[in-house]
Amino acid sequence: MSAQVTVVGIGADGWTGLTQTARDVVAAADVVLGGERHLALLPDTDHDQIHQAWPAPLRAGLPDLLAAHQGRTVVALASGDPLVSGIATTLVEVLGAQAVEVLPSLSSVALARARMRWSDESTEVITLVGRDVRTVVRIPAPGRRLLVLSSDGSTPAEVALLLTEAGYGASVMVVLADLGADEESRRDGVAASWGTEPSPGLNVIAIEQVSSGARILGLASGLPDDAFDHDGQITKRDVRASALARLAPTPGQLLWDVGAGAGSVAVEWMRAHPACRAVAVEQRAERADRIGRNAAMHGVPGLEIAIGHAPDALADLPAPDAIFVGGGATEPGLLDACWQVLAPGGRLVVHGVTLQTEALLAHQFAERGGELTRLHVEHAAPIGSFTGWTPSRAITQWSVTKS
Repeated sequence: MSAQVTVVGIGADGWTGLTQTARDVVAAADVVLGGERHLALLPDTDHDQIHQAWPAPLRAGLPDLLAAHQGRTVVALASGDPLVSGIATTLVEVLGAQAVEVLPSLSSVALARARMRWSDESTEVITLVGRDVRTVVRIPAPGRRLLVLSSDGSTPAEVALLLTEAGYGASVMVVLADLGADEESRRDGVAASWGTEPSPGLNVIAIEQVSSGARILGLASGLPDDAFDHDGQITKRDVRASALARLAPTPGQLLWDVGAGAGSVAVEWMRAHPACRAVAVEQRAERADRIGRNAAMHGVPGLEIAIGHAPDALADLPAPDAIFVGGGATEPGLLDACWQVLAPGGRLVVHGVTLQTEALLAHQFAERGGELTRLHVEHAAPIGSFTGWTPSRAITQWSVTKS
């Protein structure tokens, strides 16, 4: 099957920067699709070539746009490498891989690394194109190098403010704009003093993170309890780490955090990898607001929040790969509903502190197997002028993988 659309990557240097093969493909097309900026880079052709800008909204308008040009040779223009936060990714998702051919040019990522002399293996790429800017602070770390693909000219100032609020105001920032064009520019600075002046719209931010005394939170599960805003309804650090070890955060998979409280389990699940997804289910609106604040503070603003009473609130949610029930396990039908929705390989972890919940979990363990554990945690605390152990409530934990 021949490609339905050929996507050609074009740099800021425009037509002159394309290979001869790419020029021939574009020149021979009946229809050229692209953004207004890309279309303006094309020379005149010797035939009646149609130039058409992308519809808005893009994904919803694509089927009708492509149907209107059925039978014509269609080329789509994209910046640099069309599979780096580009239109080719969307076209492959809509049309299928066999219907799309890609002729890449140098990506802005490759150009930015070249300007900074940063190796690929020492650099992490984050795209903010069409995404929440707060994802840039998901896991800040001293010395970490980031290349951030900006959404527009306001992105650098927003990133600088977020870094400063996260305790990384000393981070070195370089904004590389219009890479590869005659008007290419560079601005160097420090996050804390960056200011609000907008940058050129087409830019990449190179960041070398430097801590200004920020707390190191790291990658491992079990963040300190005071790293979250909470009203006491939070899965405590040590038992949270145990739960997450059994929930096994996996890229691309979805967690339900039922009875989420402060949302600490869902937040840590999503911190594990940028592709991890989660829904926090919480019946109290003020706690749901708190979950949203915690998610934003930890750089996972994509955490979804479902306000409602489980199990009814679970009815319309997308099927999960793992479920954590931190409270309310004795609610009639809740555990059965969770078990039924899990596919083979799905993980379920349930915590309880009451005798009633413990009896229920013992019954579930006898019926469905898995692992039944009691977690006793004690912390050293003052006893007069001495120090002794202060025990927390014992947690009964049932964890099981559906076979």
